[in-house]
Amino acid sequence: MPVLIAAGAFAMTLIGGLVAQRIGDRRHLVLGLAAGLMLGVVGFDLLPEALRTQPHHVFGVPAALLMFVAGFLALHIVERSVAIHRAHEGEYAQHTHGHGHAHDPVKGVGLAAASALVGHSVLDGFAIGAAFQAGNTVGSVVAIAVVAHDFADGFNTYTITRLYGNGQRRAQLLLGADALAPVVGAAITLAFTIPPGALGLYLGFFAGFLLYLATSDILPEAHSPHPSSTTLAFTVAGAAIMWLVIGLAD
Repeated sequence: MPVLIAAGAFAMTLIGGLVAQRIGDRRHLVLGLAAGLMLGVVGFDLLPEALRTQPHHVFGVPAALLMFVAGFLALHIVERSVAIHRAHEGEYAQHTHGHGHAHDPVKGVGLAAASALVGHSVLDGFAIGAAFQAGNTVGSVVAIAVVAHDFADGFNTYTITRLYGNGQRRAQLLLGADALAPVVGAAITLAFTIPPGALGLYLGFFAGFLLYLATSDILPEAHSPHPSSTTLAFTVAGAAIMWLVIGLAD
């Protein structure tokens, strides 16, 4: 089941990349909905399940919540490091490569960012497999969130690669790698069973990842070109949909 659902993530990633080539003026609505779905998964499913499977406290705080904050901060630190590196690369390209090679380091930044998205998609597949080990309900709602998120992943992989001067063929190759990555991640989890305590810690950590992606990446990207009430309504609808899905599953 995890691998089959990861195949759905594979398809959604490719759809995201295809839309990135053809989309008109509705991208902000799709991203707003995806952010709402992810927020709903974090608040209504991942954190409750993490606290249930890992009840221990560390210095007065639930261990799962410590991992939740750690997951948020880990992705924040990685993204800030990439942003600083990107700024330095931009200065390097601007001031040093003014004679025919200005695009080379910039292309490298695009490839590095897209490759990071591919690595992140492997973790998405791993998250699906790990969530199904916690139960079918958890697995299903995490799968919905990951599949919704992978649309944005595919969209961003293609867009970022092209944005930094790489050709369409290279962008499509990276999009294909990004699409295969969740299947690989889900297949890895078939080889072993995660102990319940460790699973609770992982779910908390992954919840922090999702919250960061939703609030720091997807929502600002959805609202920056179109700060509209419609985008906000789609975000609220996404969270409400996850509440409904989890309630029906229970």
